[in-house]
Amino acid sequence: MAATETAVQTFKNLINGEWVESASGETFTTINPANVKDSVGRFQASTEEDVIQAMEAAEQAFKTWRHVPPTKRAEILYKAADLLEAGLEQYAEELTREEGKTMASSRMEVKRSAQTLRYYASEGLNVSGETLPSDDATTFVYTRKEPLGVISVITPWNFPISIPVRKIAPALVTGNTVVFKPASNTPLIAYRLVEALHQADLPAGVINFVTGSASKTGVPLVTHSAVKAVTFTGSTGAGEKINRKVRLSTRVQLELGGKNPLIVMDDANIDHAVELAVKGGFELTGQACTGTSRVIIMDAVHDEFVEKLVEKTKQLKVGNGLSKGVEVGPLANESQLRNVLDYVAIGKAEGAELVVGGEQLTDGDYANGYYVTPAVFVGVAPDMRIAQEEIFGPVISVIRVSSFQEAMDIANDVEFGLSAAICTSESGRIQHFIQNIETGMVKINRPTTGNAYNAPFGGVKMSSTATYRESGRAALDFYTQIKTVYHGI
Repeated sequence: MAATETAVQTFKNLINGEWVESASGETFTTINPANVKDSVGRFQASTEEDVIQAMEAAEQAFKTWRHVPPTKRAEILYKAADLLEAGLEQYAEELTREEGKTMASSRMEVKRSAQTLRYYASEGLNVSGETLPSDDATTFVYTRKEPLGVISVITPWNFPISIPVRKIAPALVTGNTVVFKPASNTPLIAYRLVEALHQADLPAGVINFVTGSASKTGVPLVTHSAVKAVTFTGSTGAGEKINRKVRLSTRVQLELGGKNPLIVMDDANIDHAVELAVKGGFELTGQACTGTSRVIIMDAVHDEFVEKLVEKTKQLKVGNGLSKGVEVGPLANESQLRNVLDYVAIGKAEGAELVVGGEQLTDGDYANGYYVTPAVFVGVAPDMRIAQEEIFGPVISVIRVSSFQEAMDIANDVEFGLSAAICTSESGRIQHFIQNIETGMVKINRPTTGNAYNAPFGGVKMSSTATYRESGRAALDFYTQIKTVYHGI
């Protein structure tokens, strides 16, 4: 049943520990992509004035937060994790309503976010410098790792709580303060994260939350004098704009697009390879930067693989993520739907053969949502746009090859380099793949999607700034700076 206008709750920004309305006095309403008649919530249409206030609050709070004992910071993250888990079912349902993914995926994301908070609560107690030998017996030389200051956190809509958590948790536990702007499609679950941290007694100004369009808030988020680092996940185009705007002294972490290949060799278990392709390409409706968008397959097993992939794809149930049995939800918004349908048309025009899917669903329960059937193209040439450009939807391009080296050349011949997988049991090929694939993450007999919260995440080439990694212990490096001390005795 569609929510009525009067039933829609209004959510506020959090600035300096207070829930406040935007200086603009205006709001925007988010909708359920499975049913556009269902309004999820009203949020503040923030302006540069709101962001500046948030920056000033974060800058002031940093003066005291940086000196809070690590155990106290950890205690707050542990408490916030408990609060997220206590509200798991509510938050998972809200996530599904505003983003479209299945309830199973939403539950997993909320639970993972709680686990990430606990992980960094623990790891924050291990941030340390080192002692160094000195030629001067009267001088003690050592290093300290210190927080940077104010961190701008700008996040996308596809993992609207897990990506913010893996940025915010290491930032806070190392003594930084945060100004956080989530994607405008999915601000509610981001609000719940901030709410949990606030209820866990995070001091005023340590985290500040503003919602609204990038066009109205983006400039001070990356150029304000208080900003010491910007961490952003999103499109490569938006990342390039941020990289051009930041000041020379501002540290930048950008995680961007992908065009991730799955190479299937002739010794592969074909049924398993199909499962990997479906999981990597169609789970989350293909809306993952690590999603499998290209399957590069040996000629000898091409036909068998395609036949099984098509059959498996036809069996996938598309629908509202709140409904049981649904495996593929709607696309997150109308722009995403148009983009996917445009690329399906481009693939056809380029001469690729669409063997299944790629159709918008508009009848019955699908009438008010952004639904499209998962698509598989065959006869794809490596230089086609559908094989080169990030689609960010449930579209797989199958590319036939005659040798392992040809497969490797094609896999590397894109501007992106985030994740890549191979399906084989031959150890020599596996080692060659690991050493020569141009990606930040390598998967052996596993889908291109998925990463452990205790392992580094990031890409190379146009998928990342390739400076500091997210996730795992390595993420802490981005949020700290080294101070070298020469202590005379």
